[in-house]
Amino acid sequence: MERLSGAPVSWGVCEVPGWGVELSPDRVLREMREVGLRATELGSVGYLPSEPEALRRLVTDTHGLRLIGGFVPVVVHDPTQAEATVAETRRAAALMSGAGGTVFVSAAVTSWDWETRRPIDRDGWRHTMKMLATIDEIVGEYGMVQALHPHLGTIVETADDVRRVLDGSEVGWTLDMGHLMIGGIDPVQFAVDAFARVRHVHLKDVDLGLAEPVRAGEESIMEGVQAGMFTSLGLGDVPVADIITSLEASGYDQWYVLEQDAAITGPVPLIGSGPILDVRTSIEFLRTIDADLREPHAGVAKTRPSVSGS
Repeated sequence: MERLSGAPVSWGVCEVPGWGVELSPDRVLREMREVGLRATELGSVGYLPSEPEALRRLVTDTHGLRLIGGFVPVVVHDPTQAEATVAETRRAAALMSGAGGTVFVSAAVTSWDWETRRPIDRDGWRHTMKMLATIDEIVGEYGMVQALHPHLGTIVETADDVRRVLDGSEVGWTLDMGHLMIGGIDPVQFAVDAFARVRHVHLKDVDLGLAEPVRAGEESIMEGVQAGMFTSLGLGDVPVADIITSLEASGYDQWYVLEQDAAITGPVPLIGSGPILDVRTSIEFLRTIDADLREPHAGVAKTRPSVSGS
């Protein structure tokens, strides 16, 4: 629980037009602190200050949270976008690192406008591996590590995509248990096989029935979120406890980010209501896992298994 962080998207904050009501940064950060979270990710571009010192003052000085990094869409398969990707990487890394962030959560989008996922040819995959290595070098200059995020609608979504990148690059990973499940990847097995490259963890539960239309391309991610496909932890189909237990037994000692995409489709909720209620439900579920891990029988020798795929 001492390594539990939050993300603005758990409070319904997303830059996609029509997503829902966007609560103020002060309210979101205050509620994060109120429920006991220790840190936050950056959230969508422009939501929090875009100047490092102003960002640090708001997050840390005013609200007592750490900024640990954030989610950054990048176009890595298209050589014509290499210059733009490098520029965006430097912009985001300078901002986040200047406010104390250390984790650069990359997402390999098909375009800057999140166009529909499409097949990538051999040259595109080759360029992807090259650009992931370039991003590693750039963020390293800022004292950060890259953690690639498998994500619906990106070029790294399915089990085949994940295995291709595991085998073709040395990039670190964000273990997002919800997106892995939707993509057909067993997140428990991923936590074992790819542990040596897990740099970051997103805690996310999902109702696979509600997620199926999104996975099949019949609904947008926004529509799926508004329909409730991402549930409070413990109420969906993700084996959250098994994943955390495996990670802790293997020696994971980095952040867990409660990052369950939410959308507020009605009026602004009253103080003390709204997304904070779902966050509290998730935290209570995590407390039961934490208590189980502290029992004497939970102690397991901590080793780092080798990477063998997804």
